[in-house]
Amino acid sequence: MRRAVTRRTATVLLAVLCLGACTSGPGGKKPDPEPPVAYQGNDAYPMPDTPFTRKGSVITASCLLGGRYAAVAVEAWDPDNWKRFDERLFAIPTDAAFSNVPGVEAVSSPLVDLCRQQGSETSSPYRADSLEHLVPRIRSLFDLGYTRMAVVLRDPGGKGTYAGFVQHDDGQDEIVRLDDATSDDEQNAVMSPDGGSVWFTYTTRSGERRIGSRAVEGDHRLSDEGPAAGHGLALTVSGKPPRAVQADMVRFSPNSRRLTASVPKVFGNVFDVPDSSGSLTATSARNATLASDCLGVVGWIDDSLLLCRASSGSFQAVDAQSGRTVGAPIDVVGPDRWTVAQGMLVSTDGTRFVVAVHPPNDRYGEPGQQPDFRVVSTAPGGRTIPIPGAGLTSDMVFLEWR
Repeated sequence: MRRAVTRRTATVLLAVLCLGACTSGPGGKKPDPEPPVAYQGNDAYPMPDTPFTRKGSVITASCLLGGRYAAVAVEAWDPDNWKRFDERLFAIPTDAAFSNVPGVEAVSSPLVDLCRQQGSETSSPYRADSLEHLVPRIRSLFDLGYTRMAVVLRDPGGKGTYAGFVQHDDGQDEIVRLDDATSDDEQNAVMSPDGGSVWFTYTTRSGERRIGSRAVEGDHRLSDEGPAAGHGLALTVSGKPPRAVQADMVRFSPNSRRLTASVPKVFGNVFDVPDSSGSLTATSARNATLASDCLGVVGWIDDSLLLCRASSGSFQAVDAQSGRTVGAPIDVVGPDRWTVAQGMLVSTDGTRFVVAVHPPNDRYGEPGQQPDFRVVSTAPGGRTIPIPGAGLTSDMVFLEWR
């Protein structure tokens, strides 16, 4: 915390020195404050034309673990024929926290959740691990264009954790370590939408839990972003200028004015986007709506409708303002007691969503087993189409349907 305190002290001294000079204009009037920058959604960022940003692409991620190499594969797919457009590999450094094992201090990172898909006995570092909770967390590891992936690094002796990032198709030795560390306890590393900064939760020298960020270029100095609720909830960073929300199952509406979230002891499923970065609490959560019988939010159908997984096992459209269900349930597995369906994402146009069908309490199945992924219409009674298995694995997570 030494450098951050120095900067704060300098700011105070500057304010004292400026007190007379800065107010010595005509009549001693202080200069007018600059107007706040209006918050915009992710559409405000210009994006290059790649298979990972192109309209219609479906993006997946999977963790590749070998004897001497670990990486994350991010793939762009054509949903018309399920052929792969392109693939990017993100090497996982040997000192990155991609698993929590006995004898090593556990770390909260969505990367642990992703690599846990390999069938590891490691439990999730977070409270909830249904796919509706898992997908938004893993998506936050990457910037909008899938060019950088955030990681949490462990000290060799396991005494500290620090935020960093890797770029796609770089080697394991090319990780960027954000080495202006002001804490030995940084977790939940995620990328900003433009890939220009890494955000994380950290503990100050005085024991306070905060949200911080560092630019990926330059001196990597810490920017304090707001209060955190410890490491037990992941971060999602969105919008321009970027804001962090610490909560689970965070999905922003298409117009970026509302978001879905799940936080212990906070009543509701849908909230207005907060005015600043921080953990979602009963105080910061505004205009809350409780969605009826919603075990997990799969995504937004449009600005006013959510798609939820209900306790019956079916899926249901829900009005985001009233919380009431709209239309008939959408059945995927019917009365079959031997399988369940969990939702991963809704297409950007709101007409389809992707589900994983699997036995109860066995999301990954046997090694080498053919996964059962399906595309389902968001209209009740619409078509359900199995996704062909070529190139798909049961540990794959569908992150986005552009």
